Amino acid sequence: MIGLLYHGHKVIVLYSLIFILILDKVSGDCKCGNGTKQGNNSEALKYKLSAIAAVLAAGGIGVSLPLLGKRYAALNPENDVFFMIKAFAAGVILATGFIHILPDAFRSLTSPCLDENPWGKFPFTGFVAMMASIGTLMIDTVATTFYKKVHFSKAKQVSVDEEAAEDDHTGHVHLHTHGHAHDGPAAPSHETSLSDLVRQRIISQVLELGILVHSVIIGISLGASVSPGTIKPLMAALSFHQFFEGMGLGGCISQAKFKSLTTMVMTLFFSLTTPMGIGIGIGISRVYNDNSTKALIIEGSFNSASSGILIYMALVDLLAADFLNPKMQNNARLQLGAHLSLLLGAGCMSFLAKWA
Repeated sequence: MIGLLYHGHKVIVLYSLIFILILDKVSGDCKCGNGTKQGNNSEALKYKLSAIAAVLAAGGIGVSLPLLGKRYAALNPENDVFFMIKAFAAGVILATGFIHILPDAFRSLTSPCLDENPWGKFPFTGFVAMMASIGTLMIDTVATTFYKKVHFSKAKQVSVDEEAAEDDHTGHVHLHTHGHAHDGPAAPSHETSLSDLVRQRIISQVLELGILVHSVIIGISLGASVSPGTIKPLMAALSFHQFFEGMGLGGCISQAKFKSLTTMVMTLFFSLTTPMGIGIGIGISRVYNDNSTKALIIEGSFNSASSGILIYMALVDLLAADFLNPKMQNNARLQLGAHLSLLLGAGCMSFLAKWA
């Protein structure tokens, strides 16, 4: 039930954002900058359609690779190679938040069009990003606590039922205090593994939400462009962007061990969101006004929130969780490889900021 509510809420948020952006870009009254567009619409459309195919393929492959860990040992979440792959992907997500999304949010919320507006007189970009990080922490904590209580209560109930069935079968009455003496050491291990599983599920869902919000916006921006010279490098950059982001998200989904249906839904959502955004951008390209006051505020706010979520998730839930893992701390070679992978991922994504 919680999963259905989560996915339903995610759909409502995304489509509400899309609807508001369309209305505001069409009806915006700010005249800053050039309100007309010049470009080759027919040639641009070809590149946009190519971008949909390229981004869809890159995102689908990226998010699916870690999910193949059940078949290929090198991609198994417990493998040393996977630690380095995940560190690389975490570096990509961290650079996405700091280098790609946050500067866009600053540009939107510090636009000259907002000088007469309270939004131009306060550093809302940093404020929204900070509040999004705090909000993510709160959701992380509350959701983890809730899931733990639900799952642990079910596990204890199953244990009690099994003990009762055993007593009925043997005809003996056993006195139980907090648990069996002979399986005392196993209980904490079971609870620890269950806690880790719950934690991974929360991480993967919150991370995907932060990624999807930004994916809609960048998709609309590409689809609304009419300049082939802008679209071509952006298409390549977004393809790499989706591939590496997908690897990070796919790794989290793989470790969360969702059911097949949930895994498929989350994979499809990630793969399709940016292409959907591009399609919406194509539809509104003739009436697109990226200098609308309300559009700047909405885009800037959502980009700020998305950057706060991704930065928090990359640092706290991905990097800290893995780099403080005893398996990595006891292996100097693995530490070195993970650090280099992290720097390489962040560096590659930062380099792509030249075009995207």
